[in-house]
Amino acid sequence: MDLISVKREYRNRKNIAIAISVLIVIIVFVWLGLKINSNTQNDITKTAEKGKNETTQEAEQEEQRKQEEAKQEEERKAKLPQLTDEGRNNLKNIYHSETKRVFLTFDDGPSRTVTPVVLDTLKSENIKATFFLLGSRVELDPDLVKREYDEGHYIASHGYSHVYSQIYATPQSVLDEYNKSVTAIRNAIGEQEYNPHLFRFPGGYWGGKYAEVKKQAEQILEQNNVLHIDWNALTSDAAGAKTTEQFIAELNKTVPKHNSIVVLMRLGIPFTVSDKTATANALPTIIKYFRDQGFEFENFYSIIK
Repeated sequence: MDLISVKREYRNRKNIAIAISVLIVIIVFVWLGLKINSNTQNDITKTAEKGKNETTQEAEQEEQRKQEEAKQEEERKAKLPQLTDEGRNNLKNIYHSETKRVFLTFDDGPSRTVTPVVLDTLKSENIKATFFLLGSRVELDPDLVKREYDEGHYIASHGYSHVYSQIYATPQSVLDEYNKSVTAIRNAIGEQEYNPHLFRFPGGYWGGKYAEVKKQAEQILEQNNVLHIDWNALTSDAAGAKTTEQFIAELNKTVPKHNSIVVLMRLGIPFTVSDKTATANALPTIIKYFRDQGFEFENFYSIIK
């Protein structure tokens, strides 16, 4: 083979080697490109799936939050008394019942010394009571009122001052005291829509020096969707009774005569340092007294719908 042929052969082999090298490089680059693209697609897919999962999780959390808020709003509204025709009729006939029931009601509170003991007993016995509060006392111990409300007890008005000459100065002054006490209650429980629609006249509705004022005030209250209630049984803890035995003896005078009982107890005496510790201490026995006779415990949420 001559020199020219050798050179030609060499060039051909060199070109083939270069071509093969280029082809290999191309193949490697293509493979790397495909690999990178595959990894990128996987990353994109994972990122998309992660984003989708996070979006789904956020959506589920948002839905759960909305459901919880709706539940809380429903519970809030359920604690706002709504005076309906049914409620009016229920109160009118509160002392008539086919089944035995008792409403434990406490006047003149809250009391810093007595109310917590009463609430602890009611909680341990799983009983909901009704508290007729004085606005002046509410302003002194709003935290106790908040606890009463949060624990499911019915919060009603007993006026603001408990000063007869002041509250019964005119029929309008009775409504003014009701409104003032409700304002104090609203501020204490943090619920500006709350209106108990229920009032207990200090000293009771019937008779007394201010009987005519009370009668006229009843009409004004009714025009403002406020009902009133007295009681048909009491422990006489404001009239000299000081022991559990005396309280039960007083209850025995009236309770056996009725199926539906509204029992009056007091948490304090307005404008004195005296309190009703004896009432708080006797409460477990009073509860047992009613349970032993087959009474079910209710509060005014079951009356004013």
